[in-house]
Amino acid sequence: MATTAKDIAHELADRAEAVCRQYLSNGRRQGSYWMVGSVHNEPGRSMFVRLADGPKGRAGKWTDAATGAHGDLIDVIQQARGLHGFTDAMAEARRFLSLPDTVPPGVSRWAKASQTKTGTSDSLRSALRLFAMARPIEGTLADTYLRRRGIIPEALPGTLRFHPECYYRPDSRNSTERWPAMLAAVTDNRGKITGIHRTWLQHDGSGKAPLATPRRAMGHLLGNGVRFGAADDIMAVGEGIETMLSIRTALPHLPVVACLSAAHLAAFDPPSSIRRLYIAHDRDAAGLHARDRLASRLSDSPIEIISLSPRRHDFNDDLCMLGLVGTRDALQPQLAAEDAERLIANSL
Repeated sequence: MATTAKDIAHELADRAEAVCRQYLSNGRRQGSYWMVGSVHNEPGRSMFVRLADGPKGRAGKWTDAATGAHGDLIDVIQQARGLHGFTDAMAEARRFLSLPDTVPPGVSRWAKASQTKTGTSDSLRSALRLFAMARPIEGTLADTYLRRRGIIPEALPGTLRFHPECYYRPDSRNSTERWPAMLAAVTDNRGKITGIHRTWLQHDGSGKAPLATPRRAMGHLLGNGVRFGAADDIMAVGEGIETMLSIRTALPHLPVVACLSAAHLAAFDPPSSIRRLYIAHDRDAAGLHARDRLASRLSDSPIEIISLSPRRHDFNDDLCMLGLVGTRDALQPQLAAEDAERLIANSL
C-alpha cells in the first residue's frame, strides 16, 4: 500500500510515461526518455525524464540540462500543475494513482471519528448516486464497445452499467463535458460497493472517448476490484476491465477481478476462501512489478500463486488478435491441471 512519499514516488515511477503524458503533454517520447522544454511543461528538449531503470538512473528521475534542475515525478506534478506545496502535490499524485486520500495533519479527532462513524465519504456517495442513475449495458454503447473488442458481455448482472451523459471534467479547466460512459462497480470481499470506475466512450461506441483521461475512478479502490463471477476457491486477478473480461470470455467459469491499475493490483486483498490465485499481468514493467509485489505480499499465506502471461501486451490484445479459441488455447497450459480440465471443458 502506497502511504509514504517514497511509496508514492515508486508508484509514479512504475507509470513514468503515463505521468509524463498527463503532466508534461508538450513533450514526447524519444527512446527510453521523455523530452520536454522544462518541468513547467514548456515545449522544447532541454529536460529529459527517464522512463525505465538503467545504469544512469532510475525511472522517474529527471534533469533539465539548461538549468541543472533535477528531481522526481512528485516534483513534476507539483511544478507542472503550479501547486503551492508538497502536500498539494501528494494529493494530486494520489488522485492520479487513484489512491485514497490520507487524513491530513491538523484534522480534528472529531472529524476523523465522524468519517469513521458514517463510513461513507462524499466521493463514495457521489459514486453510488451515479451508479444508481445508470442503466444495464444490454443494447447500449457500452455493449457495442465491449463487443468491438471481442468481449462477450453476457452474464454481467449488476457489475457494469451505462450512463448516456456522464460528466467529464478536464484537468486543465473548470468546465465540464458530457460523454457516454461505461460504469463498473468496485466491491470488497463482502460484495459491498466501495467505488465506481468510469470509462468514457465515443458517441458510436467504437472506442474510448478522445479525452486526456478517458478512465477515472471514484470512491475506495485499494484492496478491492471490479468482480465478474462469484469466487469460491480460485480466481484470476489483473489490471483492466477489458483485460479481465477477455479472460472471462475465453474461460466463462473462471471468476475474475479487475483492480483497475498496476498499483491496485499489487494491493489486492483476496477473499479468505481462495486457495489458488491467478495473477493475469500486463506485459510491461509495471505489470510485472505489480505481479511480483502481490505474490510477495501473499507469500506467507496458504494461497497458491500462478502467473498468467499474455502473448501480446494484455489479454484483450490476445483476444482481438488470436480470437476466442486462440486465447483459450494460450491460457490452457498456464492453468493448474485440475483447473484446466474443468474450466476448458465447461467452456466448449
